[in-house]
Amino acid sequence: MYTSIKFTESLAVQGLSTSIGSVGDAYDNALAETIIGLFKTEVVNRHGPFRTTGEVECAVMKWADWYNNARLHSRLDYLTPAEFETEYYAQQTPRRPALV
Repeated sequence: MYTSIKFTESLAVQGLSTSIGSVGDAYDNALAETIIGLFKTEVVNRHGPFRTTGEVECAVMKWADWYNNARLHSRLDYLTPAEFETEYYAQQTPRRPALV
C-alpha cells in the first residue's frame, strides 16, 4: 500500500475522498495521466520536438505557471485558479486556536 493510513484518515476528517484506487486498478494515476495528456496536447504537440533538456524544462515551467495561475476555468466561473483560491480563502472564517 502506497498511501498511509494517517493520510487517508486526515482526508476523511476534512470530508474529502481520495482519488486513489486499490491495487491493480487504473485510478492510481488518473490525475497524473490527465495532466500529462493536457501537457502533451497543449505544449509538446504544438511546440515540439524539443532539442535539449533545457528547452523541455523551460516549456514545463511556463506551462505549469500558466496552468496554475493564468488559465480561465469554466468550473471556476471563468476565474483563474489563483483568483479562485484567493476568493475562497477570503470567504473563510478564521479558526480559533485549539485550547491546550
